[in-house]
Amino acid sequence: MHMEMLSGNEAVARGVYEAGCHVAAAYPGTPSTEILENIGEKYKDSIYCQWACNEKTAVEIAGGASIGGARAFAAMKHVGMNVAADPIFTLAYSGVNGGFVFVSADDPGCHSSQNEQDNRLYAPHAKIAMLEPSDSAECRDYAKAAFDISEQFDTLVMLRMTTRVCHSKSLVALEERKNVPVKKYVRDPKKNAMLPAHSRVRHIYREEMLKKLEEYSNDCPFNRVEDNGSRIGIITSGIAYQHAKEVFGNTADYLKLGLTYPLPHKLIADFAKKYATLYVIEENDPYLEDAVHALGFINAIGKARIPICGELNARIIRDALLPGTAQEGYEPVADIPARPPTLCAGCPHRGFFYALTKYLNKSIVPIGDIGCYTLGINAPLNALDATICMGAGISSIIGLAKALEMQGDTRKPLGCVGDSTFFHSGMTSLMDVVAADANVIACVLDNSITAMTGHQDNPGTAKNLMGEPSPMLDIERLARATGINPDHVRVVDPLDIEAVHAAIDAALNVKGPFVIITKRPCALIKEVQKANANKHCVIDAQKCRGCKQCMKIACPAIAFEGGKARIFDPASCTGCGLCAHMCRFGAIERRGE
Repeated sequence: MHMEMLSGNEAVARGVYEAGCHVAAAYPGTPSTEILENIGEKYKDSIYCQWACNEKTAVEIAGGASIGGARAFAAMKHVGMNVAADPIFTLAYSGVNGGFVFVSADDPGCHSSQNEQDNRLYAPHAKIAMLEPSDSAECRDYAKAAFDISEQFDTLVMLRMTTRVCHSKSLVALEERKNVPVKKYVRDPKKNAMLPAHSRVRHIYREEMLKKLEEYSNDCPFNRVEDNGSRIGIITSGIAYQHAKEVFGNTADYLKLGLTYPLPHKLIADFAKKYATLYVIEENDPYLEDAVHALGFINAIGKARIPICGELNARIIRDALLPGTAQEGYEPVADIPARPPTLCAGCPHRGFFYALTKYLNKSIVPIGDIGCYTLGINAPLNALDATICMGAGISSIIGLAKALEMQGDTRKPLGCVGDSTFFHSGMTSLMDVVAADANVIACVLDNSITAMTGHQDNPGTAKNLMGEPSPMLDIERLARATGINPDHVRVVDPLDIEAVHAAIDAALNVKGPFVIITKRPCALIKEVQKANANKHCVIDAQKCRGCKQCMKIACPAIAFEGGKARIFDPASCTGCGLCAHMCRFGAIERRGE
């Protein structure tokens, strides 16, 4: 048996491979992205894998494979499960042929997300099994076991992870891939076609199967008691188990839950009744605590002391449950200034957002979306007013336009999405814009990659996850295919400020929908980096007047000190020339053209 140090995401990918999975699909999203990346990089010869346009499509790809008899897997971050809920809730009734496992990677603390929803609550809502690993070894073990549970109990299995589990590393034992043949597809509409008459029957079946699953959960290897002879009992799961162990060590007994839906009510009750002091330690919502209280153990202490918001750590738990016992730890000797994320040097979005500043609070109301371009909301650009979720950068401006019209506000809503977001859910949003004849400006910021999550391919990159060439979808042609007036679609280079201004001016002079597509690749794409290797800007200190105009674009390659601007990090400068465009005194020169 070979041991390797793996992250939770790497371990899940390994477990999926060892389980004999045949088909895998996902939409990238932190903290789950690396799972499919690892499958595509290491296991593509054994597993067909692809980046889907969105999480719903990923689950449907995996769902079709499962119906067909193949073991199937899907992965998404927590908010992606909101998108995928439609097929998940229906597939929960129909069940599986080949085992079907999917990851929901939650993000307590909002490290890279718009909320910190607790997706454990989805499992009882959808009536599917749920496993929660607490380290990388369990990620691999649980991923493998999930396929067996899925097929044994005819259910989807949610592998619920969190950011800390996804990205932390620990030792994992590696085994060979299990040779699992694809099951024969047998036509069975009463199981797989969820018409009302079939669904009512399958609902009854699902409830019966959940009872069998609960029996299993009371005596399975994933739920265990650690008896240290203590008078303190702790009920916990996932990463909270690791934090609890760090705080209490062997001074407490533990009920460590790994199969957390259906919950093992008998096991919980048998454990809880032994202790006068009973803690329920979990992140975010009181999912376990509510179940313990419902069993009658109202003495269980959880969210009354442990915060419901944010990510837990050992110090928070110690301060909450053992106040005054905290050991001395390292404290920074000086205040460290905040370093909010910023658009990279040479980012094409920077030019677009700077161009927008001319119209802010005057003729447009700018709305953003989820991606790198969300950073346009930060100072000094301050170029976005709101963001909601994937695709809403276009669809929400339909309603916003109506609201502004009702109050006599003549400004025109401008919404923007990225290329990957356009494929994810922006296309349908644009269809609604055109169908509503909405008085809006819909912008697609095409940087030729899914950038924020680490440069994954999408339908516009001409390559798939397995490194094979694939047809490239043309965003301009897709936009024109909606039936919009052909004269109301404009493609511009976002670093050409005059061209962007001209496109926005044209859009403002039109009543109804107007589409602007900005097209320039991400500066961090390897091929782009090679092309820009010798390009950079130089600031002539003699010509610089210290007006700080170049600082208004918030490029991390530029600094201001001693009353002069300078290229702070020449290695990061791509020579995009946006700063040179800003300078009124000719102090900035582009070189290496």
